[in-house]
This record gives sequence, structure tokens and C-alpha cells, in this order.
Amino acid sequence: MRTAVSALDLRKPSSVDEALAMLRDDGPRVPMAGCTDVYVSLNFGTLTSARFLDIWGLSELRGIEEADGGLRIGALTTHAELWRSPLVLSRLPILAAACREVGGIQIQNRGTLAGNVANGSPAGDTLPVLAVADAVVVLRSADGERRVPFNGFYTGYRATVMRPDELIVAIEIPPVPDAQWFRKVGTRAAQAISKVVMAAVRSETPRVALGSVAATVVRLPQTEAALAAGAGIEEAQRVLMEEVTPIDDIRSTADYRRRVCANLLARWWDSSPMKLAS
Repeated sequence: MRTAVSALDLRKPSSVDEALAMLRDDGPRVPMAGCTDVYVSLNFGTLTSARFLDIWGLSELRGIEEADGGLRIGALTTHAELWRSPLVLSRLPILAAACREVGGIQIQNRGTLAGNVANGSPAGDTLPVLAVADAVVVLRSADGERRVPFNGFYTGYRATVMRPDELIVAIEIPPVPDAQWFRKVGTRAAQAISKVVMAAVRSETPRVALGSVAATVVRLPQTEAALAAGAGIEEAQRVLMEEVTPIDDIRSTADYRRRVCANLLARWWDSSPMKLAS
């Protein structure tokens, strides 16, 4: 019986170096690991490529470790591994919270952090967290490695600065010593694509990021500046509602999203954010 994957040209490297050589010499190929988005796109006929690189078995791309007081997370680390990690829970609890909101447990066991990043959906639950954490995307090709600030990684809807011969090998996150906050708003409590998702860090220079309100995940520099300057929450909400430009789509209207964003901002500012473990 023929399936959506019957006609795929699939190669399976045994090491990262071999994978990078394949991308250089036999590309372009779409890297695939957990396949939680790839298979959906294949079944719906929205993914035009038929040439893939199966990197799921590359153990070099897994793992969570402390790095200079922050975190280095291997590209293939799954959402379940992240929310179960004592290191993530102690250093970046909002990332653990976001990973618990990704689909159901089956998706969390297969979906990877780099897959969420590379897929580039503006509704990706982990992306606002990485934005406020000032994460760095580590890209590697056969010619070398480079680090790209997460907030400069996306160039448009599902478009990034990553070259066809590069793989995401890790996500690096500097220390985030300040109180953190995360909320996802969807149609139900689980297995729902977000209508709005917000992550925030409260400090002398507050950081706020939103998903599902633009073509990419967005930081809110004007809202952040207003809060840092001592603006009241009503003034900060007014700035936010002018700063975000959501669209109407099948999940929500632009007006609803804008109002939810303003409500979340007030809830964060008045709440007791997540504290870091001592």
C-alpha cells in the first residue's frame, strides 16, 4: 500500500559530520527528526520537497547541559525531556511550562526544540520563551559553525537565515536570573494551537514576546520601554495594542488577539511570576 512517504528520497547519516557532508554534496534536503510537523504537511500535500535527511538517530544532537550559568540544549532534545529536566526547571522554568503545552504526550515525546525553531510557525509554543531569554541558535555546516541571535533568526513567515547546507545543532540560552512568566491561550486546555502565547521576564529592563500575533514570534520593544520607564499598566496596554498587528484567521480575529494580549500583559504585571530554584 502506498502512503505519503512511499515516494520519498530519504538518506540516513550515521554522524553529524556525515549529515553535513550530505547537505553540502547531495542537497538540498529537508532535515527530519520527530516529524510531528513534516508528516502532517506530507499528508496534506503542502510540503513540496521529496528529498529528506533523517537525523533522528544522531545522539550527538541530544542533551541538556549547564553552560556559563545558562543552558546549552542539543537540537534533538524533545519537549518531554525539557519539561522533565531539573536543570531546565531550575534555570528556565518558562521553557518547561511551554514544552508541557506542546500537543499531547505523544507529540512531546517526539517533537524537538530545534524542530519547533526550524519549523518557524508563529504559533510555536517555545518560541516566545526563546525570544525573551535572548537565546542563540547554533548553526553548523561542513565549513564551520556560526551563532545567530534568536531574535534575528526569522526573516518572515516560516523563513529564516539558515542556509540549505546548515543544521541547527544546539540552542544556547544565557542566564535568566529574573522572575519569569508564560501563558498560552487556546480553544481548550490541551492539544490546541495557540490563539495567543506570551512569555515575559520581569527586571529593570522588562522583556515581553508574543506568538500567534504576527508572521513570526515578536518581541515588543515599545511596550518593554514603556514599562521600563515606569508607565502604568493601562498606558503599557495602550502601547501594546498599537504595537501588535495580528490578523484575522480561522482561530481568532485580530481584535480578539489584541485584547487578549493586553489582558495577558496586565495579568503578568500583577502576578507572582515563576521564581528560579535556589
